[in-house]
Amino acid sequence: MLLIRVYLPLAFGYFLSYFFRNANAIIEQDLVAELSLSASSLGLLTSAYFISFAAFQLPLGLLLDRFGPRRTESTLLIFAALGATLFALADGLTGLIIGRLLIGFGVSACLMAAFKAYVMWFPPEKLPMINGLQMVAGGLGALSATAPLQWALGWTDWRGIFWALALATVVASIFLWTVHPERPAEGEPESLEKQWSGLKSVMTSPVFWSIAPLTMFSQAAQLAIQGLWIKPWMRDVLGYDAQTAANLLFWMTGTMILGFLGLGSLTARISRQTGLQPMQIALITMIAFMVVQGFMVLEWTTLATPLLLSFSFFATSGILPYAALSQRFPKTLAGRVNTLLNLMVFVCAFIVQWGIGALIDLWPAPQEGLYAPEGYQVSFGILLGAQLLALVWAVRTRAVQKS
Repeated sequence: MLLIRVYLPLAFGYFLSYFFRNANAIIEQDLVAELSLSASSLGLLTSAYFISFAAFQLPLGLLLDRFGPRRTESTLLIFAALGATLFALADGLTGLIIGRLLIGFGVSACLMAAFKAYVMWFPPEKLPMINGLQMVAGGLGALSATAPLQWALGWTDWRGIFWALALATVVASIFLWTVHPERPAEGEPESLEKQWSGLKSVMTSPVFWSIAPLTMFSQAAQLAIQGLWIKPWMRDVLGYDAQTAANLLFWMTGTMILGFLGLGSLTARISRQTGLQPMQIALITMIAFMVVQGFMVLEWTTLATPLLLSFSFFATSGILPYAALSQRFPKTLAGRVNTLLNLMVFVCAFIVQWGIGALIDLWPAPQEGLYAPEGYQVSFGILLGAQLLALVWAVRTRAVQKS
């Protein structure tokens, strides 16, 4: 009963968070057609979610410590519902961006609030299981924003979808406020001065900066490409129609869920059996992710389905350094380490997702509603190059041996 009361409201919120994050990958063609958006405008619109999400990560930690997960997240979800409403009503790019900014702000607590709540309510040995279930809830939200969303567009338009999302988000807020139990914090919360001092020690740590750039670019690649640009890439490079692309995106998201579930436990098992450090294993899987991206840059489409499924699976390796990095700091700083890293990832995802669209716009469209394949090739190649430079940096600073 406790598991249901603690887990389900938080899982529902995270489900919606991932749905919001990935929905534009399916509705992008409708948005472009109705509102005459360029690739750059589409990238800016979709990435607005990331910038508001990222901007609130550091204040979020203070609110969670002071007011707890229930009150913090349920309040923020109301802003996400307001954002979905404005998105549904928008008649131009400005209204869409304001709605998207509010959505990102409103769902910014959905993962961190859950992680804090699970630490408060469950013993340490249960945390890997319950944290894994939380990631699965997010994965199911992303899964629903693929072929099921494409199917729903046969019954309503994108505005109808966002009206339904606004209602669902209000329900999620009420569900969390009324069902999730409240547990008072033990002892006095740290003073703001002490919290800032701890954060400053992380921000100035050479260990943090040895690992953070590689995680930042790897995660940004997954968020920017799978969250928006992979479906247009399938259309313009592979020649897939909307339904075929949505179906493949459905299976890619299912593979992503397997990656979230499998890579973490596999890393722990390999580390025990071989003595390899978690960051060393993360490095191997992140290199595999880069190899897959290299094939995409080369437009190697002979085995497109295995290639894209591999992209989704190895993309999840970007979350492995979170645990490896947290182990290098005192437990009292773990939240600030993860929040700061999350901030960097989402700022980078904002820049990358918008930047891909801006680069695509540099090439003339072969016909209305399509983008030139060269734009994807160059933008994906630059992103891969950034990851390779970050990899060299991590090796040179001996981040792998230390973690």
